[in-house]
Amino acid sequence: MKARIAFMHKPFDLRIEDVELPEIKANQILVKVGACGICGSDVHCYEGKSAEGRYDIAPYTPGHEWGGTIVEAGKDVRGLKVGDKVTGDCVMACGVCANCKEGLMPSACLNMREAGFRPDSPGGMGTYLIIEEQYAHAIPADWPEEMGAWVETFSIGYFGIWGNGGYIDASDTCLILGAGPVGVSAAMVSKTSGAKTIVADPNPIRREWAKKYGADIVLDSTASDYREKLNEATDGRGPSVLVECSGNDAAIASIFDIAGHSCRVNLVGHSIGHKIPVEIGKTIWSTLKIKGSGGTKDWAQRTIRFMNAIKDQYDFAALNTHHIPFEQLNEAMDLAMNHPEEAFKVMLTFD
Repeated sequence: MKARIAFMHKPFDLRIEDVELPEIKANQILVKVGACGICGSDVHCYEGKSAEGRYDIAPYTPGHEWGGTIVEAGKDVRGLKVGDKVTGDCVMACGVCANCKEGLMPSACLNMREAGFRPDSPGGMGTYLIIEEQYAHAIPADWPEEMGAWVETFSIGYFGIWGNGGYIDASDTCLILGAGPVGVSAAMVSKTSGAKTIVADPNPIRREWAKKYGADIVLDSTASDYREKLNEATDGRGPSVLVECSGNDAAIASIFDIAGHSCRVNLVGHSIGHKIPVEIGKTIWSTLKIKGSGGTKDWAQRTIRFMNAIKDQYDFAALNTHHIPFEQLNEAMDLAMNHPEEAFKVMLTFD
């Protein structure tokens, strides 16, 4: 069976090629892709600014935010069937290594694969996708496939707060640093919990997005009176929950100055490789509780239920500012790379 598949060969070299698909294995499904979002991680790999995309091994197919429909299922597939709409995990744990058997995060897997970043784990930037059943998840039949493409992004903001022993409720004041797609997802989670929700971002357009998707208060993190306004918004106590979604060095360093006493600090934004000077001693005197959340663990099903519960409250479709046909992939990547203010989420579409 022929398919049109994108391959990242090196920085700024992303090509759509005609490929003969292999026969699916007994535990795999063949998915006709309906939508695939372009993530900031995809852009960073395209620019050669991230080592996450492994084109040093071989060309790989990007796209970890996808939704599609099953058109063929292997003989051992039990929980899914032809015609089901599905999405898939990004970080793919083997389930059998020593770390997996101890229940550690998928990022600890000794045989970890990562959909859309490695040659052995193809992503959604293609007309068809083959994936093992264990990494695929059914979405409601009434969802458009592009909403399925939002599951991975939303799960990061959701797990970033609740995963690894985290929590939030109506007694909390939550500060979210960064109003990109993950930050806005975290804002929806925070607001749904009943917490007072504050989002800080230097970009006025993204602050407007945050206001539409859960933020009670938005602040310009570069303004001269930022700390004063944050102090007012938290009644002088600082936030009790802080979610860092930007990956920005200055934002990360500021955590130790602005977090309230006993604040639950959730590090979500990618900053691997950054050496950031911080006043770590404030962790002691403020009794900060800091946790990371690289990837998610057993979270897709909960994410889908959560999104389904709030889909009438928040317009997920409106988050997709641009719909670009797959065959115009390089134009879509250029838009996501060079116009992030107006291109909140670029969604690839397929016939």
